[in-house]
Amino acid sequence: MTTFVLITGAWHGGWAWRPVAAHLRAAGHQVLAPTLPGLADGDDPTGLELSDVIDHVAGLVESQDLTDITLIGHSWGGYVITGVANAIPDRVAKVVYWSAFVPAAGVPLYDECPPHYQELFTTLAAASGNNTISMPLEVLQGGFVQDASEDVQKLVHSLLGPQPMQYFTATVEPLDQSHPFEAVYLLSEDDIGLPPGEYGWARFAGRLGVEPVLVPGSHEALLTRPADLAEAFLKA
Repeated sequence: MTTFVLITGAWHGGWAWRPVAAHLRAAGHQVLAPTLPGLADGDDPTGLELSDVIDHVAGLVESQDLTDITLIGHSWGGYVITGVANAIPDRVAKVVYWSAFVPAAGVPLYDECPPHYQELFTTLAAASGNNTISMPLEVLQGGFVQDASEDVQKLVHSLLGPQPMQYFTATVEPLDQSHPFEAVYLLSEDDIGLPPGEYGWARFAGRLGVEPVLVPGSHEALLTRPADLAEAFLKA
């Protein structure tokens, strides 16, 4: 039995992993899919920092005395799992980045995004009143869940919460690969959340010294292709 700790990307809560978690549990594995601080319905993100999110996940693993975990992060969640793996390396067997950002020294996620996203995030955060970013429906539809029907796209959008901007502007130390855990990079083959090329997802696998492994689906494959994604996690 493997213990999977699943960390969502921005705007999502642990609820987004439920379809994938069901497949993993049916295969006999343990799954934790926490909703992260600042992302639960009604949370006040004021005063929270990315370090609080990392501490929360590390504390959850330690409080349940989990060992040999497979730590999986999606998108922004790559920053979180990197911090967690560095904080509690002796409890981690494998770190899996799925269409995720892999931190470089001194570089926040904001700086890894193409200019049009940077401008969008800055504008939305400034207008929010609490330094958060709400995902525009048209952005979600065009770049993140383009493989779903319009009804499903609108449903997913209705479930998303505002993302604290400070989680995008904080830095995390790069993954310390001197520890014995394995690092893997999975990339959804239809993921256009980041444009191919200079800002594309594939560049992040190189920071781990691995080749990306292609898996089916879009950026939101956890909701649109959960069986395929669970199978990819089991094979990683």
